[in-house]
Amino acid sequence: MTSYDRTETVLTTTAEGPGKALNVTAWVLQVLLGAFMIVASGVPKLFAVEAAASGFDTIGWGDWFMYAIGALEVLGGVGLLIPRVCGLAATGLGLLMVGAAIFNAAILDYPVVTPLILLVLFAGVAWVRRYQTARFFKHGFKNER
Repeated sequence: MTSYDRTETVLTTTAEGPGKALNVTAWVLQVLLGAFMIVASGVPKLFAVEAAASGFDTIGWGDWFMYAIGALEVLGGVGLLIPRVCGLAATGLGLLMVGAAIFNAAILDYPVVTPLILLVLFAGVAWVRRYQTARFFKHGFKNER
């Protein structure tokens, strides 16, 4: 193997995904964000906990909206833990945080800091996992590269 071949191999490997340190960091962040979205955000909405329900009562779209958002948060949190769809899950949760920030600012008069911080974190995960998203759109759940 010549030095040119090694360089080509390194470039090909790097193009496949993030380096080891970034990959480990992203997985730690994904697990923490996934646990947060499932346990602290989604499940309280699915069980209509008063703290979660009060904001949705103010919105006035009915309980179905709270349950739908809760389900999306739980599914997104689980999706962050599945390698093939973690980029898509992060993108979807980021879009959900855009909506949360808009509702917090325009209707609920809640602080927008939390959804914006989560948006930045989800955007970071989506960017690091963009190769997984591209692979998913190309091959679906098949194990092809």
